[in-house]
Amino acid sequence: MDRIALHTRVAQGKEAEYKAAHDAIPAELVDALRQAGVHSWRIWRDGQELFHVIECDDYAHMRAFLRDHPANVPWQARMSELLEVEDDYSGDDRGIAQVWSLPDV
Repeated sequence: MDRIALHTRVAQGKEAEYKAAHDAIPAELVDALRQAGVHSWRIWRDGQELFHVIECDDYAHMRAFLRDHPANVPWQARMSELLEVEDDYSGDDRGIAQVWSLPDV
C-alpha cells in the first residue's frame, strides 16, 4: 500500500469555499476514489497551506484511473477555481518525499 503526502495551497480568500466544497463531497466522487483503490484521504489546513495524506493501493494507478473519470473531472474543475496551482494530472507525481518515520514497535 502507498502512503502519500501532498502539499497544496488554497487561493487567498477562497478558504471558506474550499471548506464548503469538502463538506459536501459528491457521492460519485467518493465511489470513484474507492474504485481507484483509495483507503483514506485526509486533509489538514493551516491558513492557505493544505496538507494531504493519502493511503491507497497504488498512487500512480489512482491518478491514472481518476485523470478522465467523469466524477473527478468536474471536481478538479471546481478545485482549480479554489487552489493556487491546478492539478492537471500530468507528469509522474509521487508526492512529498518522506524524510523520517518513528520506527514501529
